Amino acid sequence: MVKDALFWKKINANTVQCMLCARYCKIIEGKKGNCGVRQNINGELKSLVYGKLISKAVDPIEKKPLYHFCPGTKVLSIATVGCNFHCSFCQNWEISQEAHIMGENTTPEEIVELAVKNNCQGIAYTYTEPTIFYEFAYDVAKLAKKQGLYNVFVTNGYISKEPLDKISPYLDAANVDLKSMSDNFYQTVCGVPSVKPVLDTIKRMIDLGIHTEITNLLIPGLNDSPEEINKLITWVKNISNNIPLHFSAYYPTYKLNAPPTPTQTLINAFGVAKKAGLNHVYLGNIRNEEYSNTHCPTCKKVVILRKGYDVKNYLSNNKCPNCKTKVI
Repeated sequence: MVKDALFWKKINANTVQCMLCARYCKIIEGKKGNCGVRQNINGELKSLVYGKLISKAVDPIEKKPLYHFCPGTKVLSIATVGCNFHCSFCQNWEISQEAHIMGENTTPEEIVELAVKNNCQGIAYTYTEPTIFYEFAYDVAKLAKKQGLYNVFVTNGYISKEPLDKISPYLDAANVDLKSMSDNFYQTVCGVPSVKPVLDTIKRMIDLGIHTEITNLLIPGLNDSPEEINKLITWVKNISNNIPLHFSAYYPTYKLNAPPTPTQTLINAFGVAKKAGLNHVYLGNIRNEEYSNTHCPTCKKVVILRKGYDVKNYLSNNKCPNCKTKVI
């Protein structure tokens, strides 16, 4: 469905500028923005993917990954085609980089009904970048909130300030993929100018009261140097040592053929982060469940035990049952 887009301005008779993400694409008549799903039609910006879902599934919230938000609950995950990034290692490239507009026509009401029918406690906007299907996500999120469901974004963080502020009353949590602390990495591997908009988004989300967790996919030879890992850890700690940080293993996919991330690289990053004082550090995409449990930062007891996506939550009112420290 073609829908009037939000967040744009007219530059001249033939050109509009999209203000939705930090690319700020200038789009001439008949052309699409970098994401491939927003088009200048007769001098007005339109979304081409409103309600046009390419994927929907019921997932555990831990799969997002969100470990400190409603543990053990289920979410209905939805996505359209398109993305404002073009990462050479994208695991969902078949849909994120799809050039043709395709998908099943769906209404916000149908999505909320489907979530309730499947005993989901929330809705996740994920798989591709939720920012690029903002208009649909916004309408679904408002309706979901009225029905008592939570909303979560799994995002690259390139959303601009005004759209984030607008959706923030309905957005409960987010996992932001902080791919690197290097502008060069973002330019050469992801095809965007700078990491700064991502860092700004993380800070802004926290200021807006959105529960925020961070994922960093460690790719051998590209962003896994001790210096870069230290820089990322230091940046996170300077905001808060309670932000959950997920280091994740990379496997060759799409256009990138770097070797898989050695498990020891992840374990080393985990150790550095814990030594630096981060309270909640996790490892993902590896077969070692020891690094997926949540420990009380005070008494160190396991308070959430995870085996795959099987979760045992020992918290009492989000506090450690042993020493009463607030954990989530």
